[in-house]
Amino acid sequence: MVRNRISTGSYDLNKWLYGGYEGGIITMIAGPPASGKTNFVFLAACSLAKKGKKIVFIDTEGGFSTDRVRQIVGENYRDILENILILNPTNFDEQKKVFDNLLEQVKKESVGLIVVDGMAMLYRLELGDAAQAKDDEKVKKVNREVAKQMRVLSEISRKQNIPIIITNQVYAGFLSEEEWRKGVKPEANIVGGDLFKYWSKAIIELKNDGGKRKAILLKHRSLPVSEISFEIRNEGIFRRGWI
Repeated sequence: MVRNRISTGSYDLNKWLYGGYEGGIITMIAGPPASGKTNFVFLAACSLAKKGKKIVFIDTEGGFSTDRVRQIVGENYRDILENILILNPTNFDEQKKVFDNLLEQVKKESVGLIVVDGMAMLYRLELGDAAQAKDDEKVKKVNREVAKQMRVLSEISRKQNIPIIITNQVYAGFLSEEEWRKGVKPEANIVGGDLFKYWSKAIIELKNDGGKRKAILLKHRSLPVSEISFEIRNEGIFRRGWI
């Protein structure tokens, strides 16, 4: 079955993903800092905005850069920005309000893409405060709320057939002394674990090893596991070679 896809904003990434990001699902792009996550979502957002589509861009980390948009699209970047609605929650309560109003926003704006850059950022901070205070009830409440937010995204993507892209951090697991001595590399763990993995029907992990960047398609409902090496330039993302 042919599924609706949107461009990634990169010819090479489109080829890798057989046309781009799939509609009707949540795609999670996870990786450590400086691995390229925000560049991936910028490219997709700019690509659709150039076609006149409206984008909801939820930026929890303050990473949205007008200068980066200008590098990607050129001097007409102001026209592009008019099609991108930027929301900047600065704490978990503000993020909750954003998601409470998201469905109405989508209907009002005829949105073609939703981006959440840093889906787990404010959740992790709120969870950390609750854990430090040893407030078990609040921990449960925070987990229930972020699960509700992911469910909202899933329902919007399915019912409105809107592609949704979220970014997330990864962290290295702990190694025993014996594993460390053997040179075993720690496994990368996604913040939020199974909660975000469950709702994300496509998962792309980004790695940056000494400037050598790699994207790994870990999960997809219609594509096999695969990898691509890439580099980031002012104009976008380009492959360095196929794996």
